[in-house]
Parts: sequence; C-alpha cells; structure tokens
Amino acid sequence: MSEPMRHTEDRSGRVVPVVRTCIGCRERAEATTLVRIVAIQGTAPVVVTPDLRRTMPGRGAHLHPDTRCLELARRRKAFGRALRVEGSLDLDRVTALVAGTGT
Repeated sequence: MSEPMRHTEDRSGRVVPVVRTCIGCRERAEATTLVRIVAIQGTAPVVVTPDLRRTMPGRGAHLHPDTRCLELARRRKAFGRALRVEGSLDLDRVTALVAGTGT
C-alpha cells in the first residue's frame, strides 16, 4: 500500500506541503496537522469517524484535533455539509479522539 501524500509539487516543480481547511475554524493548515474524517454510510445515524491513516474511501473533511474546532463545526453543522450527508450524525468517535488529545 502506498503512503498517503503529504507533499505535492507546484507549477515550478517545487515540493510544497498539502494544505487543507479545518471545517471548524475555517483556517488553512498543513494536512499533517489536521485529522481527516469520513462518514460511514449505510448506518443510521451516519457514523463520522477519524481516518488516521488517510486511506479510507469516500469524501473526507479535515478538522484540527481541538475541542474548540470540534464545537465550532458542530454548532455550524459543518460535518453534514462537508461530508455531503443528511440526517443525524454520530460524532462519538471524533469526540473521543479530540478528547484524547488533551487539547
């Protein structure tokens, strides 16, 4: 299995870090500092789970592993929009990960 992409090349051929936007605070950051999350379809409610290896299939979104960003994303209902899913969402796995980071 190939390693996830952490850098890419710009138009001039220079290697630059991959940058993503946090769905909570909306700040851009290197992808390695964010947690990728995906929605597991076929369950009710839809389970939102961290993708720590960045290899799970499906649409992903990114979040700082910080309780402030988690609460902002939850309050703004950003998970459903970013992952393009409707209905109730189970955020227990993401909440547990963020709580475990101690931030």
